[in-house]
Amino acid sequence: MGKTIVEKIFDAHLVDSPEEGVHVLNLDRVFCHEITTPIAINDLVSRGMDRVFDQEKIKAVIDHVSPAKDSKTAEQGKIMREWAKRQDIKDFFDIGQNGVCHAIFPEKGFVRPGFTVIMGDSHTCTHGAFGAFAAGVGTTDLEVGILKGVCSFLTAETIKINVSGSLKNGVYAKDVILSIIAKLGVNGATNKVIEFTGPVINSFNMSERMTLCNMAIEAGGTCGICYPDQTTVDYLWEFIKDDYSSKESALKDYMKWQSDEDAVYAQEIDFEVSTLEPVSTFGYKPDQVKTIRELEGTPVDQVYIGSCTNGRIEDLREAAKVLEGKKIADSVRVVLSPATPAIYKMALKEGLIEIFMDAGVCLTNPTCGACLGMSNGVLAAGEVCASTTNRNFNGRMGKGGMVHLMSPASAAATAISGFICNSSLYKG
Repeated sequence: MGKTIVEKIFDAHLVDSPEEGVHVLNLDRVFCHEITTPIAINDLVSRGMDRVFDQEKIKAVIDHVSPAKDSKTAEQGKIMREWAKRQDIKDFFDIGQNGVCHAIFPEKGFVRPGFTVIMGDSHTCTHGAFGAFAAGVGTTDLEVGILKGVCSFLTAETIKINVSGSLKNGVYAKDVILSIIAKLGVNGATNKVIEFTGPVINSFNMSERMTLCNMAIEAGGTCGICYPDQTTVDYLWEFIKDDYSSKESALKDYMKWQSDEDAVYAQEIDFEVSTLEPVSTFGYKPDQVKTIRELEGTPVDQVYIGSCTNGRIEDLREAAKVLEGKKIADSVRVVLSPATPAIYKMALKEGLIEIFMDAGVCLTNPTCGACLGMSNGVLAAGEVCASTTNRNFNGRMGKGGMVHLMSPASAAATAISGFICNSSLYKG
C-alpha cells in the first residue's frame, strides 16, 4: 500500500511511537515569535532548563506588534531579544529587519521539502506549500521543541483536493481557498492534512501555494501541503545551489516527497474552478462565503492589504494594478503592510509604493498587528473592514468589528468604491 507525502515525512522523522497512533518526530525547524514564545521561555527558565536543542534550527522574529505599542508588548520583545542573545540564536529578526513570520522565514530559505516545522502559531501550516509538514502547536509542545527538538503528533490522515480548470480574470488563490473552506466547513479537516494537488496547483507560484496552505487551518486542518516541483526548486535555488549540482538533481531528490498513486486518503475531492467567481466572507466564520457579486454594495470603513496570507510582492502587484491612477473613496481608509522589508523594497523599486500613496493608502512597516486587532489598523465597534487576512472571527480585528476576507484585487476595488466591489470593474 502506498503512502501520502505526510506519511513519508513522518516515517523519515520518527523517533518513537509510545502508543498506537502517536508519533514523536524529530524537528527540522522551530519557529518563534514574540506573542507565544516568551511564555515558553519564561517557563523553561523557571524550571532550570534555559537552553535550546540547536540554535541553528531555531528561527525567531518580532512580528505581531512591531514596533511595540505599550509596556507589555515591549516586555515581550525584550524577553525574545535577551533569549536570542543568551542562546546564540543566529537567525533572530528584530525591529527593522523583521517581517511577518510566515513570509520572512520562507523568504530566507528556511523551509525545504520533507521538513518538519512547528511554531506557536496556527498559521504555521503556510510552510506546507514547500512540501513540508508544518503545524501550529501549543506552549507545552513549543517548549519541548525548543528544548529537545522533537514533537508528538497523532496519525495524520489526509484529505486530497484535486484542483482543476482555469481561473477567470479577477479570480485568485484567495478565492480558491475561501471556496474550498466553504465546501469543507470550519471543522471539515479537523486533525487532518489537506493535500492540494492538480493542474491548477501545478500552475500556481509559491506565493499562491502559500496562500492556499495558510488557510488550511480555517477548515480545521493541521497542515496544508503541496508537492514540491520545479517551481519549488526555482524559489529555493539561491539557498540550495551548494547542495546540488544542478536544478535537475535537486528536483530529482525532491520528487521523493510525493504521494504514491495508491496512497490511501480519508477523503478525495475534485474541485473545478472554471466557473469560480471572486468571493468574500460574510458573518463571523471563514466558511461563510458568498460571491463578491452577491455582497456588492456592502459599505466598508477600512480596507487592509497585507498579512501572512496576502502580503507578498505578488499580492501588492495585483492591488496596484487596480489602484493605479485612481483614488480611494473618501468614506474609507486603507492600510497596507508589505509582509517583509525585502517585499517593501521591491514594491518601492517597482513603483508600487508611489501608486499606493498617490491613491491615498496608508503604508506601514511589516507587521501582523492589524490581523489580530493588536495594532496598525484596529477597528472600532461597528466598523467594517475588507481585508486580505485569514480570519473573520467576531472581534478579530477589533472588538465589535466586522471583517470580510477577500483577495488583494477585490480589496483594492473595494477601496476605490467604498463598498464591496469586483476588481474586474477597475481593470483596463
